[in-house]
Amino acid sequence: MRILLAGLFGVVLCLSGCKKTEGPLPKPDLSGRKAKILATTGMIADAARAVGGKHIEVDCLMGPGIDPHLFVASPGDLSRIENSDLVLYNGVHLEGKMSDLFEERAKRAWTIGVADDLPGLREAEEGFEGTHDPHVWFDVKLWMRVVEKIRDTLIDIDPKNGESYRANSENYLRELESLDREVRTKIQSIPEQSRVLITAHDAFGYFGRAYGIEVNGLQGVSTVATPSVKDVQALADLIGSRKIKAVFAETSVPSKGMEAVLRAVRSKYKGFEVKLAEEELYSDALGLPGSKGETYIGMVRHNVDAIVKALGE
Repeated sequence: MRILLAGLFGVVLCLSGCKKTEGPLPKPDLSGRKAKILATTGMIADAARAVGGKHIEVDCLMGPGIDPHLFVASPGDLSRIENSDLVLYNGVHLEGKMSDLFEERAKRAWTIGVADDLPGLREAEEGFEGTHDPHVWFDVKLWMRVVEKIRDTLIDIDPKNGESYRANSENYLRELESLDREVRTKIQSIPEQSRVLITAHDAFGYFGRAYGIEVNGLQGVSTVATPSVKDVQALADLIGSRKIKAVFAETSVPSKGMEAVLRAVRSKYKGFEVKLAEEELYSDALGLPGSKGETYIGMVRHNVDAIVKALGE
C-alpha cells in the first residue's frame, strides 16, 4: 500500500506541474460557472451542500459504506482531486496516508482540513501518541464549528455569493442546534446504568463525551489494525461482567469482529444473553440515497434512535 500511495503521490505532483504557490493562494476563476468542491467523506459533502446551495457543485470522494481509514485513491480519484477548485478533507488523519497528499496540495491549491484546528480534540489511544481522534462529527456542537469553517472558506474563494453562504449556514446551524438538543434528550432517557455503547471501533468518543454515555470499541480510532484475541476477550469480559444487553455493528466496518465478541461472551458467561442490535450504526460514512442515513442529520438521528431502542428497553 505504501508503494502504491507513493506512486500515486508522484502522479499528483506531475499533474500539478510540481509547482508550489508563493504567497496567498489565488481565487479560482468562477466566471459563468459554479465552484467545484471535492469533499472526502459524505459528512463533509453534506455540510458543503447545505452551505453552498445552488452556487457550488459537490463531488464526494468516498461514498456510502466506505471506510476512510483504509481508502486508497485511484488515478481517477487523483484527477478528481486536482480538477477541483476546493478540496475539503477531515484534517485529523481520518483519511490515513492521503493526509500527506492533501497537506502537499494545500501549498499550491485550495485544500482545507475542516477539523484540524477545532478546540477540544480527543487524544488518540496508546500507540498513536501525538495524533487525535478524527470522528468529530459525533459531537453536533463541534460539527457546527466545521460548518462555520466551510462557510468562511466558501466566502473566501467566492465572495460575490457570500451573503447566500451566510444565509444558508444560519439556517443549517439552527437545524443542528435543534438536533443537538434532541440527541441530548433522547440519550438521557436511557437508564443511567444502561448508558454503555459498545461498537466495532472507537468512533463514538466525541459522542460519549458530549452526551453522557460510556463508549467502548473493539478496535481503536482507526480500523487499520486487526483486533487480537486479547482485545476480543477484554471486551467480552466488560460486557459479561456488567451485563450489557446489546452491542452495535457499524455500516462501514465488517461485523465479524463483533460476532467474535458475542461468541466469547456466550462461551464464558453462561446464562447471560447479549444481543447484536437490530440496526447498524453509521460511523465513518453516510448511508445510501433513500436510507435514513443519507444526510448528516439523518445519520445522527438514526444512530440515536437505534441506541435508545437497544439500550433503553
